[in-house]
Amino acid sequence: MYEILEKLELNKDVDLFKIKAPLVAKNTKPGNFVIVRVDKLGERIPLTIVESDSESITIISQKVGFSTKLLSKKEKGDFIEDVVGPLGEAIKIKNIKNLIAIAGGVGAAPLYPQLKSYHSSGTKIDLIIGAKDKEHLLLMDKFAEVCENIFVTTDDGSVGRKGFVTEVLKERLKDKSYDFSITIGPLIMMKNVLLINKDYNLPTDVSLNPIMIDGTGMCGNCRVSINGKNHFACVEGPDFSAEGIDFDELISRQRYYKDKEHVCNLRLGESDD
Repeated sequence: MYEILEKLELNKDVDLFKIKAPLVAKNTKPGNFVIVRVDKLGERIPLTIVESDSESITIISQKVGFSTKLLSKKEKGDFIEDVVGPLGEAIKIKNIKNLIAIAGGVGAAPLYPQLKSYHSSGTKIDLIIGAKDKEHLLLMDKFAEVCENIFVTTDDGSVGRKGFVTEVLKERLKDKSYDFSITIGPLIMMKNVLLINKDYNLPTDVSLNPIMIDGTGMCGNCRVSINGKNHFACVEGPDFSAEGIDFDELISRQRYYKDKEHVCNLRLGESDD
């Protein structure tokens, strides 16, 4: 059992949890994730490790399905059944001078530890971050500590520029030269960022979160097609070069269990909205 040391509701859809897990924390590196089970009968939920110290890890969870909504009902002092990790491949920091990063929604959570590491290595970072409104912009104070420039977009225009992160990206690439790009967010956003970056021959990394079950590569459910070959996100990723990824296949596969999630949400007395 793993104790929740701190819980913070970042907005109505997203919670931050600080969990006591010293063995996981001791071995965590940027890019790693954990698999959480809320109770003995719960499904496995893959969540990025946003930060860690000697005793604890910090995760961010979006309330989108039955299990994440169940997790959101936990409070400080409560316990979680399982926290397994660290899992996945840690990122390999590249020797680059100028990096442009693009975050969409909760993609800000896995992006932050990567940018923090690049900042520590001396890389200069520009960030384009988007969300549906001001309330849903995540970790802005932390990004301000590691980024030279931050460009904000919101769907409703409540803060920053109204519109898509891709529109700002096109403008930035015309004005400034970058060595590398990282984008994390909705699959369609990452796909479109890749298409734009290819016009500038800008190498791009993404973080993929396909449907994961066991977190060890044994079930094969986390497979992604890259240049026509299968790769397993939970053991080879979750970070990959974006070139060659079959985003359309991933988008289709993420809809597999939508009907079952609907049934589970009804058990909680909640809608899918």
